[in-house]
Amino acid sequence: MYDRILVPTDGSDCADRAVEHALDIATQYDAELHVLSVVDSRDVSHSAPAISPDQVQKTLRERAESVVEAVADRAAEAGVSAVTAVEPGIPDDVVVDYASDNECDLIVMGTHGRTGLERYLLGSVTERTVRRSSVPVLTVRGE
Repeated sequence: MYDRILVPTDGSDCADRAVEHALDIATQYDAELHVLSVVDSRDVSHSAPAISPDQVQKTLRERAESVVEAVADRAAEAGVSAVTAVEPGIPDDVVVDYASDNECDLIVMGTHGRTGLERYLLGSVTERTVRRSSVPVLTVRGE
């Protein structure tokens, strides 16, 4: 039923719970796990005025790479094959496009990430992904 499962992650606690579910499903179906972290390409200059936007983007990319590698290590320990990717862009656009481009059968993602006000709403990245995805999206609530 599932050959390729996409788990977008930002390293948040909620995303980590989604990773647990994705690993369990991948194990059950002997599926390949695609671990994606998106470096939001929207203007970040306001977030740290004393730091250049390029430095902020570099730091965010390094953190994203660390997050996907940690998930890949967990997958290896569970005997699950994993593919990692760090992509720039608008998160929900990248998730939907990645799932389509890589023929993923399922997206497993947390209901909320680590971004400011958005985490108090329905997790707008998750909501937009659910609305736009052509494949099933399993949403996982945080604690």
